[in-house]
Amino acid sequence: MIDQKVTVVGAGLAGSECAWQLVRRGIPVRLYEMRPQRFTPAHHTGDFAELVCSNSLRSDELSNAVGLLKEEMRRLDSLIMRSADKNRVAAGGALAVDREGFARDITETLIRHPLVEVIREEVTEIPPSGTVVLACGPVCSDAISAKIMELCPDADLHFYDAVAPIVTLESVDMENAYLASRYDKGTADYVNCPMSREEYEAFVAALVSAEEAEVHGFDDAGVFEGCMPVEVMARRGPDTLRYGPLKPVGLRNPRTGKEDWAVVQLRQDNRDGTLYNMVGFQTHLKWGEQKRVFSMIPALRNAEFVRYGVMHRNTYLSSPGRLDRYYRLIADPRIRFAGQITGVEGYVESAASGLLVGIETAAEIGGKSAVDFPQETAIGALALYISQGSIGDFQPMNINFGIIKSLDYRVKGKRNKNAEISRRSLAVLDELLTNKEVLRNENDH
Repeated sequence: MIDQKVTVVGAGLAGSECAWQLVRRGIPVRLYEMRPQRFTPAHHTGDFAELVCSNSLRSDELSNAVGLLKEEMRRLDSLIMRSADKNRVAAGGALAVDREGFARDITETLIRHPLVEVIREEVTEIPPSGTVVLACGPVCSDAISAKIMELCPDADLHFYDAVAPIVTLESVDMENAYLASRYDKGTADYVNCPMSREEYEAFVAALVSAEEAEVHGFDDAGVFEGCMPVEVMARRGPDTLRYGPLKPVGLRNPRTGKEDWAVVQLRQDNRDGTLYNMVGFQTHLKWGEQKRVFSMIPALRNAEFVRYGVMHRNTYLSSPGRLDRYYRLIADPRIRFAGQITGVEGYVESAASGLLVGIETAAEIGGKSAVDFPQETAIGALALYISQGSIGDFQPMNINFGIIKSLDYRVKGKRNKNAEISRRSLAVLDELLTNKEVLRNENDH
């Protein structure tokens, strides 16, 4: 055992996974969880790693990026994946779990571990010394949110999530799109997706009648005042979007030499230029409806949506430039973050961030070399995206193949290409497992 206790604030998926990776390597943990002394509007039990929205951890296939992420976590002995596999229920190609059994197993494993000290109380101050991991979730308490803002006075701490859909560039039909900036100012930074009058009118008709997602009790209705959903704009009149985010003014289609009736613009979202977001398309539509309606845009008929638009309460840091690849606060590296507060989106991604923080913190405390999970791995790609991969307005992100390092050779077929990326990723991870001491000599207690 190493005589340096790490404080982990929050026993959700990220905090629980982080604590597990630390104690497996002989590092004691002080794990704070305010439930059941105080509940969030989303939680209903006092168990660790409670799944509050769905029992599905999404696809388990290696042709899907989240399937790859889960397999990487399994090979790194993730507590979250261990419990998920134990409590699995039938769900086709997805990994769904018995939620109560899943959370109960994680809770009991950590509570019974001799190196884990569980403290059931709300943290209102960030500990002034020692290594601290803030894994307080997307609906963290007002008290700790205020302290994080004090800790990051120059940071943009978001209290709601209002983001537009993101598509892969390679899935955009460039036969129906062109590169340009409005009035040809600067460089041609936007992918412009034109629509004829008939296409636009059909699109608006579908948009105004599309089904919206449910509003949960803990969502912030004020988001709609500060950031109007595209479907609400469309309901204000048939030409509202043409004078708003779809205005064609200053954009001359090189194929016709004229302005189109309406133009949807896509803006680069990551440094590698593989992902583009739909400008002005913040939306509260159900995900299936977004796919159906937005695919009516000619250039996006076969678009791959790596994330859909969402509008709900979510507290997260604008992480690029503020957190490093180890999720450490650059201004004060003894403090690290894990989970959705970093800008990763989803249960599996949250747990993966906690796993990385636990492993890299153990390496640092134990005097071993960092793993430095590379962009070829899903775990590494996620950490590099939140620390340096985004440009412009930072938006939370699920794992997707668009942020994993591209292959340097061609593979025919999207499914085959994704499977090859997964094969390469796992080969890279296996090499790390062989060569990195912190991954080889775990000290199970």
